[in-house]
Amino acid sequence: MKRIIYSAIAILFCLTSCERLEDINIDPNRPTVTHPQLQLTKIQWDAFRSFQGTGSLYAIKMLVQTDGENSNQYYQWNRGSFDPYYNMRDVTKMAEEAARINDNSYIALAKFFKAYYFYNLTLTFGDIPYSAALKGESSDGYVPPVYDNQKQVFMGILADLAEADELLKDQNELIAGDIIYKGDSNKWRKLINAFRLKVLITLSHKENDPDLNIKTAFAQIVQNGPLLDAGGVDDGQLVFLNQEGNRYPEFNSSGYGSGMYIDETFINRLQEREDPRLFVFFTQTRLAQEAGKAIDDFSSYDGGDPAAPYAEVNLKAAAGKTSKVLERYHQDPTNEPLVLMGYSEQQLILAEAAVRGWITGDAKQYYDTGIKASFKFYETYAKGLGNYVNADKAIEYLANPLIDLSKGNTLEEKIERIIMQKYIRSFLQNGWSAFYDHLRTGYPSFRRPAGVTVPYRWMYPQSEYNYNAENVSEAIRTQFGEGNDNIHQKTWWVK
Repeated sequence: MKRIIYSAIAILFCLTSCERLEDINIDPNRPTVTHPQLQLTKIQWDAFRSFQGTGSLYAIKMLVQTDGENSNQYYQWNRGSFDPYYNMRDVTKMAEEAARINDNSYIALAKFFKAYYFYNLTLTFGDIPYSAALKGESSDGYVPPVYDNQKQVFMGILADLAEADELLKDQNELIAGDIIYKGDSNKWRKLINAFRLKVLITLSHKENDPDLNIKTAFAQIVQNGPLLDAGGVDDGQLVFLNQEGNRYPEFNSSGYGSGMYIDETFINRLQEREDPRLFVFFTQTRLAQEAGKAIDDFSSYDGGDPAAPYAEVNLKAAAGKTSKVLERYHQDPTNEPLVLMGYSEQQLILAEAAVRGWITGDAKQYYDTGIKASFKFYETYAKGLGNYVNADKAIEYLANPLIDLSKGNTLEEKIERIIMQKYIRSFLQNGWSAFYDHLRTGYPSFRRPAGVTVPYRWMYPQSEYNYNAENVSEAIRTQFGEGNDNIHQKTWWVK
């Protein structure tokens, strides 16, 4: 009998001790579960700043370098980066935590950010790991992810965006941790639907693909909405604060004070159109400033030739004949917000869709409101310069025959004008979007040295060859031919 009692006491002691040991072994500083709102803020901060910066501005002929050869300026890049997959780890974790507490708002936003990252990744490379990505290690250890073809990736992106919109339809509670819309789920729906339109217009070469049904999908989104409203109140933008860690990303950047100057082809386009946004983007040349020319004198701005050797451009800059990026971009800690997707871009997308016959709306009205919204943005955020880009200036600008959409006599002429306006408004905004528009439409043209062609993609990262060689090799073979990982190969979306 005593033996039984002692055994029971021993078992009880063991159970109690084991429970205590488990409690002791839990690190309170490294929780295994959390509320998804704690991930959301960081996800938003990272996503709205990703794919931005000055790198794309050399490729789209807005900047030139004078103290060295910039690979983007001369289209000499090679490998891209899979770093966005690291950012998506937080997105995956947020989705897991949202599923744990059954909160569809965070699941919807996870789908949106996943779609956003994959959209940019597939445009960068072509086929990418998609369906097997973000799964982490299996019970058997790390499993190298297979690649999905680009069509499958785009179909997945569009499905995720549609599901995100649907999940937010009946959400009335504020989304905690949201630094973009302060928790307003209806504004997130507007942004998601606007981004869906962007993805669909990107696929204009595939408008007759029956699997995608692009034109019908586009028209349904426009009809059913909701979409971004006028005035910029719904723009998906990251607003900066004059606080450590929250300042404009180009604040105090040393590049603006050294060899970075403006591309003359961009300045020429603004001058030809008498576009006053020139005055909120760039400085006058040193010679123009010394001559006392007015800020709104178009002749007081000039740039460097992007096709010339950088040393030649340096001579022109040293002579005081080349404009630089306006000081506000590197001296103002709050400057302008970074816009992931805004009303101006949305309206120009709608204008293109109307011109193509995808929707029945008035293309000129969409186009005009898109331009007016761009002017309004700079009137609001280019401090002390708003009088150059106010509503009256926008109306005057739209009356210019080079701007007026109705003066375009053919489909191509109208599309060229629309894409030019998307291009102009993209200075230090929208990352590589203007470059992809060029690949898709041919507009605007990009000046470059003789014999140099514009690439269609980036080569896959070296890390893929090191750790996922079989799958990346197969992706290259099926897209371009055995071992032909080349930046000049067209991928599915532009074929």
